[in-house]
Amino acid sequence: QVQLVESGGGPVEIGGSLRLSCVASGINVNDNVMDWHRRSQGTSREFVALITRDGATSYADSVKGRFTISRDKAKNTLYLEMSNLKVEDTGVYYCRSRRYDVTGQGTQVTVSS
Repeated sequence: QVQLVESGGGPVEIGGSLRLSCVASGINVNDNVMDWHRRSQGTSREFVALITRDGATSYADSVKGRFTISRDKAKNTLYLEMSNLKVEDTGVYYCRSRRYDVTGQGTQVTVSS
């Protein structure tokens, strides 16, 4: 059974930083295409970042240069380092295994002044 558990969200000021974590069980994050996406109030799911099995990464234009996706094989954990946060980054962030189309419960990020 594939399970993903996100954490690390919270309130943060504009320009601040956060690191989100996604602990996986039932799959190896290194052997799967994994992504982060987010949902803001009243909007549909928005792609944020992706990492392939080979370690190649891809980002939404809105976060490029500010967010970094990475993974730790030993901890079987996916990360999203977020810096220079903006109000429009507010939302619930989810990690996902694309192969199994499974997400966790999400973690709320709230950016304000």
